[in-house]
Amino acid sequence: MEKYDINHLRELEAESMFVLREVAAQFERPGLLFSGGKDSIVMFHLARKAFWPAKVPFPLLHIDTGHNFQETLDFRDELAEKYGVQCHVRYVQDSIDAGKAVEETGVNASRNALQTVTLLDAIAELKLDVAMGGGRRDEEKARAKERFFSHRDDFGQWDPKNQRPELWNLFNGKKKMGEHFRVFPISNWTEMDVWQYIYMENIEIPNLYFTHKRPVFNRDGVWMFKAPFMQLKAGEELVEKDVRCRTIGDITCTGLTLSKANTLEDIINEVAATRTTERGGRSDDKRSEAAMEDRKKEGYF
Repeated sequence: MEKYDINHLRELEAESMFVLREVAAQFERPGLLFSGGKDSIVMFHLARKAFWPAKVPFPLLHIDTGHNFQETLDFRDELAEKYGVQCHVRYVQDSIDAGKAVEETGVNASRNALQTVTLLDAIAELKLDVAMGGGRRDEEKARAKERFFSHRDDFGQWDPKNQRPELWNLFNGKKKMGEHFRVFPISNWTEMDVWQYIYMENIEIPNLYFTHKRPVFNRDGVWMFKAPFMQLKAGEELVEKDVRCRTIGDITCTGLTLSKANTLEDIINEVAATRTTERGGRSDDKRSEAAMEDRKKEGYF
């Protein structure tokens, strides 16, 4: 018999497509959380392959903080139009106006954590019984604890000490009324896997990931984009630098990387050589030792 081997990227791809198909089989109203970042773009690409030649059988959901990079919003809209997929957008500003979320004040104010309120409202409004995310176990210690199928109670909360076992490839999606699941099809991928897969599949990504000149300032060792709603502290200086995003989130918490990477090959080489973690420039993870886990318990992505 002829020996049949596939590389590790094709193994990860097959695993993720299996999880996506399990979601379609076990749940009635799935949704794919889409931010315009590389992980959610890879997720959408995998979903297209998993259900080809049919269209992706679930809508996208984006929680817009009002402080997102315009490039990711443009990319989101162009992708939805190109592939004819429904994209629900819900706004943090609406949660603030309704008195459900309280905007932070001060120079370090961020809307990142406020997304939880808008996200849980959107899941309830759209009656989603599962929201798929692009979280990976190598990103952060709280995400390393997540199962592929991660249960949320009827308040949208996660209990990391009481997760359902996942034996082999058996996933338990049973739930009670009002509860939902978060599913993470690319849990076992690393940052390098994502970049190598984007390169292998020639997947289009926002130009924010490639080096470009941007007005920035340095806060606590992290280069931040100077958007109109970002206040400078005394002593902070606005300068123009060659930077790129390694991970994309709300502008108020996304650190930029000084870089010369203009191609996917450059990015792969840069990631291979760096000694800084992918989320090392994310100020939202630095608020406390358990910042991500605390947010996830409350219903964050």
